[in-house]
Order: sequence, then structure tokens, then C-alpha cells
Amino acid sequence: MEGLASTGWHAISIESFMSWLGGETTLAEGAFLLTFDDGFLGVHEHAAPVLARLNWPATVFLVSGLIGKRDAWCEKQNPDGHTYPLMDRSHIRELLRHDFAFHSHTRSHADLPTLDDDALRAQLVGAREDLQALLGEAVDYLAYPYGRYDDRVLAHTQSAGYRAAFSVQPGFNRPDVEHFRLRRLDVFGTDSASMLKRKISLGSNDGSLANSFRYKAGRVLSRFGIQAS
Repeated sequence: MEGLASTGWHAISIESFMSWLGGETTLAEGAFLLTFDDGFLGVHEHAAPVLARLNWPATVFLVSGLIGKRDAWCEKQNPDGHTYPLMDRSHIRELLRHDFAFHSHTRSHADLPTLDDDALRAQLVGAREDLQALLGEAVDYLAYPYGRYDDRVLAHTQSAGYRAAFSVQPGFNRPDVEHFRLRRLDVFGTDSASMLKRKISLGSNDGSLANSFRYKAGRVLSRFGIQAS
């Protein structure tokens, strides 16, 4: 984050981002939306102090049925069955006072396309109700667990009252992007500051030097009407 700040990037709130998408406002050069899925305790312990120093906001998508517990959905995915703690209500309330916004990541981190209609509604509507009761404010945005959705999930998300939803498909969000298929970039603990800057500049999950070179070479060739292969 400090590496991004040093080169002119700055985080904005989810409401500022959505206002820009809706054509209601403009954003300064270098603005980006910073999001965290799941609500891990590490956001409170490690990310929040860094963001406080930079005076940057962030958005966290919470699994409403597991607040204060552990990431139970990872038990089957991790070879050793290891799980990690999630923030509890006190952590969430504290971060609300420090420019964090909280929205929905469903009730149990379910794989939404695999659910029947009743279970799907329960995940989407239930999470909104849980979180609005906890936060005392509107919960308008969803991040699809695992980034998985289909047309049926999209329709149920809209009918559940969400204003927009985030995928994990990389790329740039232009003003004409469909609001229930918003793009995001993956950021990993192994990413260096320079790799992260390349990811953001390229709108790609591949922040390697090789990919950056291919991109820049393609731009140069396109100016001469040459299609890179």
C-alpha cells in the first residue's frame, strides 16, 4: 500500500466508486477501490493499521453466519484442514469508525450456482438481514463466494435488493460495466509492491515483468498497425 501511495495511487470508498460508475461524480487520477473478502481477523490486525496511516478507506465482504468464528469453508480445501479466525463484532464495530465499509459475502460462503432457489435466497437475503442488523446501515453490495455466479444467481442477487456485485474476473471497470459483474484483481501475500503496481496498471492478475513487457510491446506495435501474435 505504501508503494502504491508513493506513486500517486490512492484508495477510495465503495460509495465513491459506485457514484463514479453511475456517472454522478469524477475521480482523481490513481483512484482505486480496495476490498477484502471473508472478514479475516488479519484485516483488523495487519491491514487496518497500514490503512490508518495512509488515511485510506477499504471495504470488507463478510460471511454473516461465521462472524467471530473461523473460515469453515476452507476445511475441505486445505490439505491439513487448517482454518483461520474471522473478525468478531467488536472488531467490525471498531473498523466502522476508521473508514471501513462492510457488505455481504453471503451467509456461509456457499457456492451459489450449486444451490436450489430457496437456499440461494436464504444465503443472499439472510446475509443482508444479518449484516444490516449488526451494522445499523444498508448492505447494498455483494462479493460472490469464489467469484462464482451464473444468470440465475445474478437475478436472485438483484431481487434480494443488492445494488451491485463483485466477481473475481480481472480487468478494468469502465463506466459501462454491468453492475452485477464488477471486476477485481487478486492480490496475494507473495506479491511485491512493484508486482502489485504492474497488476493495477495492466488490469491483470499477471503482474510479471514478462507480461508487462508483452503489454507495452503490443501497444507500440499497435501504433504502427501491427497485430502482436
